Amino acid sequence: MTVAGIDYTLIQTPEALRDFYEEHRGIDWMGFDTEFIGEKRYHTLLCLIQVSSEYGYYLIDPIVLDDLGPFLKLIQDPGIVKITHAGDNDYRLLYRAYGITPANVFDTQIAASFIGHRYPTSFAKLVEAEVGDKLGKGYAVTDWSRRPMSEKQVKYALLDVVYLRQLYDTITGKLEANGRLEWALEECALMAESDYYFRDPNHELLNSNLARSSRTRDRLFLLRLYEWRRALAESKNYSKEMILPSKIISQLVRGVRGGKDSMLENRRLPAKTIKRYGDLFVDMYNEAGTDDELAIVNQIQRTSQEDEEDDMIIELLYLLMKYRAGEADISHALVMPRNAIRRMKQDESVRKAILGSGWRRELLGEDFVNWLKNFDRLKISIEGGKINLHV
Repeated sequence: MTVAGIDYTLIQTPEALRDFYEEHRGIDWMGFDTEFIGEKRYHTLLCLIQVSSEYGYYLIDPIVLDDLGPFLKLIQDPGIVKITHAGDNDYRLLYRAYGITPANVFDTQIAASFIGHRYPTSFAKLVEAEVGDKLGKGYAVTDWSRRPMSEKQVKYALLDVVYLRQLYDTITGKLEANGRLEWALEECALMAESDYYFRDPNHELLNSNLARSSRTRDRLFLLRLYEWRRALAESKNYSKEMILPSKIISQLVRGVRGGKDSMLENRRLPAKTIKRYGDLFVDMYNEAGTDDELAIVNQIQRTSQEDEEDDMIIELLYLLMKYRAGEADISHALVMPRNAIRRMKQDESVRKAILGSGWRRELLGEDFVNWLKNFDRLKISIEGGKINLHV
C-alpha cells in the first residue's frame, strides 16, 4: 500500500503479525511510535502502532488484533535498538497494558537535549533542525479508533517513524563528537526499568497545594476523595475529571465541613453530584483516620517561614544548575526540573533520578550533589560580596 509516496504494510491479522515478527527477529534497529486515545477514559486505548525498519514501514492495528505478543517480543529484545521520540508515553502505555518494559532504548527527544536542543522539543522542530524537512501541521487530534483510517491519518502516522533512523544517525554522530553519547544512553536506559513507570498512588494528595495548606482532618478527606474518584473512574473506564472535576474539589473540602445541606447551598458545587454522593462525602469527612492514612497525610508539610528559606536555596541551586547545563550545552530542563529538589524529600524516584545518575553527578560536580543530599541542613550566607552554601 502507498500513501504520499510512502510504501507501507498494514498488519491486521494474527498471521500477518507473526510473519512480521519472523521477518524482524534478529534485526539491529526498529523505530516505532503509537497513536492512542486517552480522553474521557481511565484506561488509554491503544489504536495504532507504527514501525520503521530496514525492511520498510508498517502499521500494526491493535483495534482488530487481540494478541500483540510478537510485537512485544521485539520491544523486549535487547539485541534491537528501539528508536522513538518522546517514547516514555508509548512505553508507559505498553507497561500498563501488558506489564512489559523495553530493552535497548534510544529516544531522540532525550538524546537531542545533549546536543543543544531544548527539552522537551517537538518531533517536527527536531526534524526541521536536524534533517531540514518541514512536516507541516500535525494531525494528532483525530479519532484514531476509526476504521478504515483516512489517507491523512495514515500519512501523519507514517511520518512519525519515517525520520527516526535518520535522526538516530545524525544525533548519534553529534553525541560521539561532543563526548555525550554515554550520557544520553544512560538517560534513555531509565525507560528500561520498571521503577521508571511507578507512580505513588497518593501523588495527587502529596502534590496538592490545597492539601499543603489544610488541616489534618481536611487532608484525610482529600486522601479518601482522591482514592474514591480514582477507583470509580477505573471501574467505569471514565476519566477522573468525568467522575469529579478537579476545579470543584476545593469547594467540596470547604462545604463538606457543614454537611450535605451546606454543600447543596453552595452554587459552585453541582447539585446533581451532591444529591448523589453528598452523604458519602460527609461520611468520608467524619470517619476517624487509620494509622496508615495518618502516616500518608503526615508526609505533607505545611507552608512556613522555613519553607520560604527553602525556596530561596532551591532557587539558587536551580540557577547554578541551569548555568552549568548551559556551559555544557545540555538542556537544563532534562538535568533537573525546577521543583525536583523539593520533591526529593517525598519521592524516592526523584532522589534516585538525580543523585543516582552518573552523568548528572559528573556534570554538576560532587559539591552540588552533596548540597542536594544534605538539603535539609543546607544554609546560605553572604559575606564580603560572596554567597556561600554550607551544610
